[in-house]
Amino acid sequence: MTLGPLLIGIYVFVLASFVGFEMITKVPPTLHTPLMSGANAISGITIVGAVAAATTAPPNVANILGAIAIVTATINVVGGFLVTDRMLRMFGKKKK
Repeated sequence: MTLGPLLIGIYVFVLASFVGFEMITKVPPTLHTPLMSGANAISGITIVGAVAAATTAPPNVANILGAIAIVTATINVVGGFLVTDRMLRMFGKKKK
């Protein structure tokens, strides 16, 4: 087994993490709600892909990574909806 594809995957993951962090820190607060909605949609797609990866017949690394992806993407979607709902309630009409 060669380490080439694994090292390339790690390299891409680290670069994507840095780029994502830099992009998110530059977003003004007024754009957070629309971006959260987009991120929730992307995480929903991730859940579908993770379910496909986790349900392969023989148990292997893909099953474990797929299960971990399902859990983390679900946490991301639920947290994103909670944050979006809270932000929308902040700008909604005040109840008397």
